Amino acid sequence: METAERFRAAVEKRDFSVLDDLFTEDIRFYSPVKFTPFEGKPMVLGLFGVLLRVFEDIRYVGHLEGVAETGADGTQAPTEILPFRAVVDGKQIHGIDMLQLDEAGRVKEFTVMVRPQSAVQALGQAVLAGLVADGLVPDPAQSGKP
Repeated sequence: METAERFRAAVEKRDFSVLDDLFTEDIRFYSPVKFTPFEGKPMVLGLFGVLLRVFEDIRYVGHLEGVAETGADGTQAPTEILPFRAVVDGKQIHGIDMLQLDEAGRVKEFTVMVRPQSAVQALGQAVLAGLVADGLVPDPAQSGKP
């Protein structure tokens, strides 16, 4: 089973354990709500733990394959795109997951794009709350306080 199919099955079944085998140690995750990528397998796996709680009724509706330039070094990499539909905090989301693979077929870069803007905002708030709750990022409401 190829990487995108394994990823899709893991997300749809909410089987977090499969993701560890699919990601490189130095994976970069490009989010629609954060300018800089999340980096490294521990952080990205933690993020996916949050995402699998935040996304309701996620379903993939297609699969596209090709090559694309990677964000890390500009080289061409095998790329698989999975369009999806989901609900976050009562808002319908349309999006794509773009998986860019290394030579071994593992995900080295992962980019998510979603629409509409109101869904992006709902997603950003829900993910931040989950990351804070899981201790993966500091609570911005507490920054600067003793």
